[in-house]
Amino acid sequence: MAQHTSGGADATSAPPPPEPLGHPAADSHTHLDMQDGTVAEAVAAAARVGVTTLIQVGCDVERSRWSAETAAAHDAVWATVALHPNEAPRLGAGLEAALGEIDALAALPQVVGVGETGLDYYRTGPEGVAAQQHSFRRHIEMAKRRQKALVIHDRDAHDDVLRILEEEGAPERVVFHCYSGDAAMAETCAENGYFMSFAGNVTFKNAGQLREAVAVAPAELLLVETDAPFLTPMPYRGRPNAPYLIPLTLRAMAAERGEDPDELAAAIAANTARAFGYAPADADAIQSAGGSPGVRQDAGNNLER
Repeated sequence: MAQHTSGGADATSAPPPPEPLGHPAADSHTHLDMQDGTVAEAVAAAARVGVTTLIQVGCDVERSRWSAETAAAHDAVWATVALHPNEAPRLGAGLEAALGEIDALAALPQVVGVGETGLDYYRTGPEGVAAQQHSFRRHIEMAKRRQKALVIHDRDAHDDVLRILEEEGAPERVVFHCYSGDAAMAETCAENGYFMSFAGNVTFKNAGQLREAVAVAPAELLLVETDAPFLTPMPYRGRPNAPYLIPLTLRAMAAERGEDPDELAAAIAANTARAFGYAPADADAIQSAGGSPGVRQDAGNNLER
């Protein structure tokens, strides 16, 4: 994703860590496989500012397998697995086999979601729409059968995404990753109980529509994410994003809603656990454990790293 540069002359350096949050928070969508440094380093940096849970998101078979392996190896990390919408047209005749591999990964206990799936009409032309919609429908079915959250990538496709969810019957838990709709769509999502996850672009100067959506979204359906290494929040737009920068976006959301940031962090932490179906530890236990996010109910069948 192209980003404009600000927040300092060196556009390649990592931004400094923000002031730690007063309550543990969760990054509902990150791509650790696309970031510099090790997973352990990213987890530690996030924990130091109060971000104690990371949802690592897969976008194709290889990255989804890596996500599952990483979640198995790190208590602070959970995984989602899927074929990104733009993958479906590229795979052609191999789409069904790839969907089968994603389905097998979705059965693993450390995998808490099917995504990011959905529709993206920004880069894929009309010739790719049918493959994207077919793949999206298959992921919806998979999420329902596996009883996992459905993580949606929706770019320039709001009406079709909402229509297909209605036609197929949405899973119990649906997350609109990097929410990109307006306040009216936020009200539609709220009526359906869909979670809305806001990324660093909510802080951008031209993102008034997103801030209006943040203001009207019900507190119990709000999530926050980095989508790192993309969408770095202001004032560091254009520099590398990472989970430790969650406090910047969360505080911007709290300011738009007129709420205390730590109270919003507590609500979002609970929402994220509910959205992805893991059992969170209490705040004191998290702090004393140095950032362990929750309790894994089943340690078996994990992929070996």
